[in-house]
Amino acid sequence: MMDKSGRIVLYGFLSWFLPFFSGFPFVDAEGNMLIEAVLFKSIMIVVGCLVGVLLSVRYFSFVKADHVREGLTIGVAWLFINWVLDLAFVMTGFFGMTVMQYFKEIGLRYLPIPIYTVGMGKALEKRL
Repeated sequence: MMDKSGRIVLYGFLSWFLPFFSGFPFVDAEGNMLIEAVLFKSIMIVVGCLVGVLLSVRYFSFVKADHVREGLTIGVAWLFINWVLDLAFVMTGFFGMTVMQYFKEIGLRYLPIPIYTVGMGKALEKRL
């Protein structure tokens, strides 16, 4: 059985990897978009939220107390994991943008992560 820290890191990685991997069908081998950029970004937001909520539900199935604190912990951890993994690609030139461009165009879109994890924690805490 995995410990809490391992679960946080694994789920944080999956919250980045699954949406990232799901974007590949929309990009050709040269890195050109096969659909409109706005549609692609919308799809990525929806996939990211879906994956994040499913992982949050799974994570909270192991939590017995302090749900709001746990929601904040995983939300902030997953936010930083997503930023660090993305920035590794930004720094290698894979995304073809500067760090500032990244935060303007992509990075801020990860802010819902701690919002829904804390909200889920609050809902669970009120229920119990």
